[in-house]
Order: sequence, then C-alpha cells, then structure tokens
Amino acid sequence: MKIIIAGAGAVGSHLARMLSKDKQNVVLIDPDESRLSRLGNELDIMTLVKQPTSIEGLKDAEVNHADLFIAVTPKESDNLTCAMLAKQLGAKKTVARVDNYEYMKPENLKIFKAMGIESLIYPELLAAEDIAASARYSWVRQLWEFNGGELLLLSVRMHDTHPIYDKAVVNTENQLVGHTLKEIGMAHGHNFHVVAIKRDGETVSPHGDEKILPHDLVFFMTTKDKLADIRHLTGKDNYPSVKHSLIIGGGKLSVRASWRLASQHDSVKIIEPDMARIEQLQSLVPSKTMILEGEGYDMDLLNDEGYGNTEALIALTSNDQQNILACVAARRRGIRKTIAQVENLDYFDMAADLDIGTIINKKMIAASHIYRMMLKGDVDNVKMLAIGNADVAEFVVKPGSKVTKKMVMEMNFPHGVNIGGMSRDGKSMLVGGRTQLQAGDKVVVFCIGNTLRKLDRFFK
Repeated sequence: MKIIIAGAGAVGSHLARMLSKDKQNVVLIDPDESRLSRLGNELDIMTLVKQPTSIEGLKDAEVNHADLFIAVTPKESDNLTCAMLAKQLGAKKTVARVDNYEYMKPENLKIFKAMGIESLIYPELLAAEDIAASARYSWVRQLWEFNGGELLLLSVRMHDTHPIYDKAVVNTENQLVGHTLKEIGMAHGHNFHVVAIKRDGETVSPHGDEKILPHDLVFFMTTKDKLADIRHLTGKDNYPSVKHSLIIGGGKLSVRASWRLASQHDSVKIIEPDMARIEQLQSLVPSKTMILEGEGYDMDLLNDEGYGNTEALIALTSNDQQNILACVAARRRGIRKTIAQVENLDYFDMAADLDIGTIINKKMIAASHIYRMMLKGDVDNVKMLAIGNADVAEFVVKPGSKVTKKMVMEMNFPHGVNIGGMSRDGKSMLVGGRTQLQAGDKVVVFCIGNTLRKLDRFFK
C-alpha cells in the first residue's frame, strides 16, 4: 500500500516506524527538514519537506496514488484541510486527527465523511476509554470489552504469594499457578480461554501442556457472567472495589478520563500544579470532580488528599518518569490499581519490571485505529497492546470468506493466532476448536507478533 503521513510529530513518527517495518510504501510530509532528515536516515521511507496543506506539496507526494492519507499534524485545522484536499486530489481513504470532542459525535462524523474524510481520530478520547475500562476492577491489569461488555479480554498478574504490605489478601489462594492449561480446563470447564501468557518479557501462545507460573501476565478471554470465576481462581477475591480515583496531571487526557470515570466512580480527584490550568479545568471537568493544587510527587499532599480513600491512582502527566514513579509509590502504599501514561516506548520494559500496572500509550492507541483501515477484512476494532507485543482485532465474518469453510481447528491459522471468543446474533460465547464460524459472526482474535496482516486474508 502507498500511505502518506502528514506530520512528523510523535504520532506521525511512530506510524512511520511501524509502517516501515511492515514494508509499506510510506511518504512522510512535514515542513521541518531536520525532523524529516533524522527519520529519513533511520527508516526506509520517502520524506518530503512541504506544508501538508499545500496542494503543490500533495501533488509532489503523488497523493492521487495514495491508498491511505493520514493527517496527524499538531494543528487540527491543518489536519482537516489537508485530508479534504487529499481526498479531492485522489486519495482512496483519509483519516484526520482532531482535538474537538464535538466532532466525534455520530451525527457530526457524517458531515466529515461527506467532506471526504472517512475517519476522525481523537487519541485522548480513545485513551480515556481504555483508562475507564481498566480502572473498573482493581485486580485486572487491563480490560477490553466487546459486544457491549458481554465479551471480555483481560490480563491478570499471577502471584502465589502477596506483598507483605498487603495484609488483606495475604491468605488468598491462587488456584491456577503451578497447573497446566489442560489441567485447568478439566477442572473448571470452559468458563474462559487463556489466549496468551507474557513471561520474562516474551508473549507466547500457550498450548495444553503450558504451566502457569508465578509472575506470569495471563490474558483471559471470557464472558461477563464468568468474570467472577477468574477473579476467584486467580486469588483476587479480597481486592477492593474501585470507588475513588485520583488523577495526577490536568492535561487533555485527564479531562476526557474524568468524564468517563465520573460515571463509574463515587469520586474523582485531579492534582495539577499550575493555577492557570486549574482555573481552566473548573469548566472542563464534571462538576463532582475535585481539583487540587500540587505536584504528583508531593507525598504529603497525596497522603492528605489521596491515598487514604483511593483505590485507583492514574498518572497522566507529560513526564513518563514521574508517572511511573507515582505508580510505584502508590503500589507500595497498598493501592492495587495504578495506571500510567508512558509515551516513550523505551520505558515500557522498565515499567513492566517495576510492576506498575496498566500502561497507556496514545501513539499506539492512535496507530491501532489507523491500522484497522489498512486491513482488507471487515474489522470493527484493533488494539495494539503496549505490554504484550500483540494485537487484538475484532473481525466481522464475511459471507464466503475462508473462515466459514472449515472448523477453527482445521483452519491452519498463522502461529501466534488465538481466536478467543465471538458474538453471534447478539449472544457472546467462547470459541473452541470445533466451532464453525458463520457470516455475520463478530470474532475476537489475539495475534502475537506481526501476525495480524497474515490473518487478514482468512476474513476478507
């Protein structure tokens, strides 16, 4: 595919790296020559020093041959303008990054589609949805919902013993550690599937003889009515319900997260050091959100205002190190649910080693949304997992596609692919080896490594 990216900022650079590794024909447009020079030397892409809103520049990039045009400059108005121009000049599909929540309303998306923009992306809104889902349960590291929340993919850290500071759960027994998946299946039926295990920095697709070990990060696919079974079997019964959340940092992501969290938590607090920003926040967040002046690393303030009655700490400042350390400090004080925004991919392994909890990365969230547009199959949703070197995709089965011809166990899917669950006629269920997929099924697939594009051909 020929893909043109307008804007070589954080999101554009990440997309260029990802798509270059995927052997796509990438053209990156930006007026900053030094930024393009650095990326051009590093990646196998074409760079063009032009304003993305320039018709001449778009023609120089041969936008008329573009399969996908991605506008991710820092300025929303430039993104909308160049995406519309690209469509008029012949680009097949266009997507633009925006910062206005109003634009994302369904009735307004139709307006932009009529203007030639197939898709809008608002990374902060998408990230806020991930934060709210993960902050729902203190014992779950990350949670993804499908079919209106009736089908769930979740990750849980395995412990055979618990930290001594967490006296409330020290006697809770993990009934999965030390057992093979075959043994677990025989003992507990088909209430869930283990679709992947991350161990020692590597994510693997498990087989029946795979044994769950202490400190594994285990990915489960289950239905909503069986969630309590996983909680019990993983020894998390005594983990507290999340009713109060504390957000560190008052940026755009914190605003969007506060709206999502306000509907599911009894109280939400935001700590922000800048008084001018605090005044702005008063009119931007829900009325019941409390805003405190202070730094996220001020332990006295956190002890006075946050730790005592908080079950979830969410660090969303622009400083990755501060976010990670805030989560480490919170976990040492017994807060079970911690979420950190980590934009520097080099810090992911460190964050995992420190066991901070859930990692949010807006670049990967934006890339997930855009990657969906590149697939030939009918895909409702794609998630690139920051912590798992894996993708999760929700495919809609087309009539006559390859996956309808045989049972799942006979399909010879690429290694690293695991179909966990599906919804059929609105009902959610797990997928087994003898399942026969039908047209209209919505299938959730876990793909380790670079297997999503290989899987695409089975659904197109």
